[in-house]
Amino acid sequence: MKALVLREYNLFAFEDVPAPETGGDDVMVGVKACGICGSDVHGMDGSSGRRKPPIIMGHEAAGVIAGVGANVREWKAGDRVTFDSTIYCGGCFFCRQGQVNLCDNRQVLGVSCDEYRRDGAFAEYISVPQRVLYRLPDGLSFDRAAMVEPVAIASHAVGRVAVSGDDTAVVVGSGMVGLLVVQVLRAAGCGPIIAVDIDKGRLDLAVRLGASAGLDPGACDVRDEVMKRTGGRGADVAFEVVGLPPAVKTAVSVLRKAGTLVLIGNLSPEVGMPLQVMVTREIEVLGSYMSRGEYPACLKMIASGKVNVDALITATAPLSDGAAWFKRLHDREPGLLKVILVP
Repeated sequence: MKALVLREYNLFAFEDVPAPETGGDDVMVGVKACGICGSDVHGMDGSSGRRKPPIIMGHEAAGVIAGVGANVREWKAGDRVTFDSTIYCGGCFFCRQGQVNLCDNRQVLGVSCDEYRRDGAFAEYISVPQRVLYRLPDGLSFDRAAMVEPVAIASHAVGRVAVSGDDTAVVVGSGMVGLLVVQVLRAAGCGPIIAVDIDKGRLDLAVRLGASAGLDPGACDVRDEVMKRTGGRGADVAFEVVGLPPAVKTAVSVLRKAGTLVLIGNLSPEVGMPLQVMVTREIEVLGSYMSRGEYPACLKMIASGKVNVDALITATAPLSDGAAWFKRLHDREPGLLKVILVP
């Protein structure tokens, strides 16, 4: 089969590779669409340490079942599917609690690190355990279905805290996941949603997709603006979707007393926290990692249009052109968000 292989850091080859093996509980999926994730872009140059060459990256995908293992009963060739990017074991303590995103033995598709190596979906075929499969709604295109993984990440984060129409939410970071958090918050019935970013184009898009306002920290004092819009009280919840110290500091600063901080971004392994502020204001801090079980609801939101993924897909291109698109994303070409590659 053909695959896009990261042969060396910053060097891709579109080449023939052996088709993956299918175990008794596995399903072979013919990939029809696979999105380039930001983690893939960070992986291509070695900065993440989790894409050690050679590796076939890619984990945001959808396709058609091409074959099933001997123990598979609920799926058949021709079924239109997507799959969780996290391969969980199903048997550890956390899996038994339904917290599959915290599985002790989890592996992520398209990742090669010290602990494991698992090829991903920038290929004609991929083999995955049947337990991570989800059926696509009728009429949902493969391109849109390939967006379900980041939508699920946003949905899981929003689900970490109960929001209502009386709540004000601040979303720090208007990249892919931040823009999806805005949309999921709006679909959940949240009150005013304030997006924060240094990119005016992304702020404008955030407003178009449901944010009440967009604030640029380079052009205004974000904390002062949030306080003005909340009668001096502060936001009820802030979602940090960057993972860098200044963004975390901003997210903490805009919260009211007893507000909730949801941390999604993790670019930095460590960030400083204003301890006295957080203690004396009783700020609640929640981490949010990947997703667990949100795929069916997210597929319905995409299919119904409650979450607009078309606005986030910049281009759909052949897998053979993948190297060029990776370079454009790595170079931070203005206006690029999600690129979908088609084998």
